[in-house]
Amino acid sequence: MTTSRRLADRKVLKFEKNITKRGAVPETSTKKGKDYPVGPMLLGFFVFVVIGSSLFQIMRTATSGGMA
Repeated sequence: MTTSRRLADRKVLKFEKNITKRGAVPETSTKKGKDYPVGPMLLGFFVFVVIGSSLFQIMRTATSGGMA
């Protein structure tokens, strides 16, 4: 056999082995549900901005006598 033919046969064998393993994903490679998609600092900043802006709006409405 030539070198390229041996290389091709090796690649085909490797590919055929992978076909039989499809769908058999080990548990360790899957994501666990405990991780947040957003960091705690960003979440805290978002809550600070939302609550702060609502308090600012309430104070502004109270000082203007109910008229925006």
